[in-house]
Amino acid sequence: MSELPDVAPAEQTADIVAPQEKPQEKPLDERTQPPRPEPRVRRLNIIGRRNIFFAISLLIIIPGILSMATKGFLLGIDFAGGTEFTVTFANQPAVASVENAVAADPLTAGGTVIQTGGGGYIIRALPLTPQQQQLVEDHLTTRVGPMVVQQVIEVGGTIAGETIEFALLALVLASVAILFLLAIRFRNVPGGWRAGFQFGGSALAALLHDVFLLTGLFSIMGKVFGLRIGEIDSLFVTAVLTVVGFSVHDTIVVFDRIRENLRVSQRLSFEQVVNLSIMQTAARSIITSFTVVLVLAAILIAGGTTLKGFALALMIGIVSGTYSSIFNATPLLVVWRRVQPLR
Repeated sequence: MSELPDVAPAEQTADIVAPQEKPQEKPLDERTQPPRPEPRVRRLNIIGRRNIFFAISLLIIIPGILSMATKGFLLGIDFAGGTEFTVTFANQPAVASVENAVAADPLTAGGTVIQTGGGGYIIRALPLTPQQQQLVEDHLTTRVGPMVVQQVIEVGGTIAGETIEFALLALVLASVAILFLLAIRFRNVPGGWRAGFQFGGSALAALLHDVFLLTGLFSIMGKVFGLRIGEIDSLFVTAVLTVVGFSVHDTIVVFDRIRENLRVSQRLSFEQVVNLSIMQTAARSIITSFTVVLVLAAILIAGGTTLKGFALALMIGIVSGTYSSIFNATPLLVVWRRVQPLR
């Protein structure tokens, strides 16, 4: 890969490759042997190609933002309102039997089924009148078997609106708290509090990148393609907050290595330190994320219908978080340091 564009070639290997010692006199029998080739120095020029990675992120995020602004989201019962049945079947039917019965009824078509164990199920559907609720119960009894209705809950528009507000508030509070915590953590690097806020702001930008990418893709899947897996419900909010924590954790790993290298590699420029830190942590971040993605892929393939959206949201968010930590957060930190240099 090419060298850093703003650093002289002679400085590329400073503190990255151990300095060569003065050659010692070789024995006579070794002087006739051909010289050994010098070891190849591995370089990963992420910073030099930062504009390419920024462009890739924009190409992925912009369609999702446009979809969110024009189409919105396919909302589940938690946000759109609806009717929730908590029932127990005496014959303890399989999940597939209950799902088929729910899908066959026009009143509950498109609803979700959650198994609670011991023949118990939670069935969520669109808002229903008391007469329609009785028709749904009769249909389930005919198709699945005798059941006991433990409770029927109506989720109105007011409750759904409050759920959306609290979900957004939780995301904003988490973002602000992360910004200040990272600023405190990295205030001891050269530059003091200003440097701390640069580190924290870069991590927050990468976090918002992951949130917008995830919500944008679900908006496209739910409203543009009409896929039920793109439905927004309480599990999706849980997935978003989990992705926020995972993304920040991955970014802190890289930033911590940058802080350590700033102390021990004083002859390197800031861009070189960032590149070196990425090289030292990229493999660890990718392997960690890959192991999590394998588990989520198993849930997505073999899990129940209710968990598929949750597993897909986590998978997208974790892959995006790993990408943004390496290719967005650290290059953005370099750009910020160039715009506002610290002394």
